[in-house]
Amino acid sequence: MNFSTSDYIIFFVYIVFIVSLGIWVSREKKGHKKDSKDYFLAGKSLPWWAVGASLIASNISAEQVIGMSGSGYVVGLAIASYELMAALTLVIVAKYFLPIFLEKQIYTMPQFLEIRFSKSVRTALAVFWLLVYVFVNLTSVLYLGALAMETILGFPLIYGIIGLALFSALYTIYGGLKAVAWTDVVQVVVLIAGGLVTTVLSVSAVSDDGGFFSGLVRLVNEAPEKFDMILSSDHPNYGDLPGISVLIGGMWIANLFYWGCNQYITQRALAAKSLKEAQRGLAFAGYLKLLIPLIVVIPGIAAYTLQADIQKPDQAYPWLLSAYVPVGLKGLAFAALIAAIVSSLSSMVNSTATIFSMDIYKQIIKKDASEDQLVLTGRIASFVALVIAVAVAPSLKTLEQAFQFIQEFTGFVSPGILAIFLFGLFWKKATTQSALWAAVLTIPLSVAFKWLPQVWPAFPDLPFLDRMGLIFLILAALVIIITLLERKGDDPKAIHIDAKLFKTGPVFNLAAVGICGILAAIYLIFW
Repeated sequence: MNFSTSDYIIFFVYIVFIVSLGIWVSREKKGHKKDSKDYFLAGKSLPWWAVGASLIASNISAEQVIGMSGSGYVVGLAIASYELMAALTLVIVAKYFLPIFLEKQIYTMPQFLEIRFSKSVRTALAVFWLLVYVFVNLTSVLYLGALAMETILGFPLIYGIIGLALFSALYTIYGGLKAVAWTDVVQVVVLIAGGLVTTVLSVSAVSDDGGFFSGLVRLVNEAPEKFDMILSSDHPNYGDLPGISVLIGGMWIANLFYWGCNQYITQRALAAKSLKEAQRGLAFAGYLKLLIPLIVVIPGIAAYTLQADIQKPDQAYPWLLSAYVPVGLKGLAFAALIAAIVSSLSSMVNSTATIFSMDIYKQIIKKDASEDQLVLTGRIASFVALVIAVAVAPSLKTLEQAFQFIQEFTGFVSPGILAIFLFGLFWKKATTQSALWAAVLTIPLSVAFKWLPQVWPAFPDLPFLDRMGLIFLILAALVIIITLLERKGDDPKAIHIDAKLFKTGPVFNLAAVGICGILAAIYLIFW
């Protein structure tokens, strides 16, 4: 990619600004020392717009911008179901999950599991999350980000991995969630603005007259197979997106787990000023989610129509930046890509530190840890997580579609974790032993269902979303059976819910209706 002087200036000014902003917002008033609430929950001070912006900045990363564009190149608009269904999931989580989490005043998702079940369940799930964050999420974000830098700027992959880790570390390790959340507000603006620039220019390149809307029409006419939201059973990518079960099956497991039980997502809502602000923030994030396919999926389809000269689908988005974004705008577009990568990276690092500090260090290693020790432990854990991820990330270069890799292997733990949370939240009889069995069996069952068809042809080879749905049902049945065998009454640590807790205001209700209406229209048009 040919960067002009102005492109380099825009990009480097952006880096300096984000690091400076992160450090500046992290400063404490004279006489006040940063405590665990400041470091891990931003002092519970985030307004709704900061919650929503931080949620999307944390969520949209290289796995969406690079990985989902690659899947858009291969599969088409159907891959946008992850984003579109997430908007509806955010409404459900805001109305039914958040009121309970905020009432319990928790720092982490594992902490809730101790409140509802036991310390052993808390520890087991804390270890699960740490492994997934470090070895799947952090490593994939670093790899995909570095791949983009290699394709666009010619940076060697390892230098890109190290550079991104250092960029994140400069303000995240010192400032904690406050630095991450407030820089996310800026980063999501840059992400959307820069992403729309790439979309408009790449789609316009498809048209004869250079117009955006005529380019969209030509995309649909020249690649109609890329605009099917529901794939037929004979589609070559049916295994990734298995038809109607995307809407009624395993996709719900993936989304409810991610948006309702995932530490680095829910942590933003836990840091909100109030429940009302948290719920409005999730509704705002839902609308931003509806916009994301335009930024990350449509460019992939454009690259396909333009017959991109690439070796791997995940190179589609970097190729568009290089080929169609003109000098003067490349810096903004590239800054948007880096914004997506670093914001997610920083969020994952901070949440990894939060879980290790609050669920492992304070509960097992040093139960009487002071506030200073918790903050220091969080900073050390952040550094160690980044070092491990930097070491592991280069090993992902054999992947074809990184987005699908992330979804599938995260799906090894999501059925069990979601079962534990759903029964813990809404079934008073669920017991600790039933939750432990669900936690212990979620990975072995997932592995068995994935690899058994390779050694035993008679065993059904299910699409991974269907596999997630089936494993969830098996684990849910197991929770019910074990619970009924153990006792007949309510569990002593059951959550007692007042129906008034789920009452939401008119602003949130109107926003929720709007999201449902837009989703219905999209699926009716592109069915």
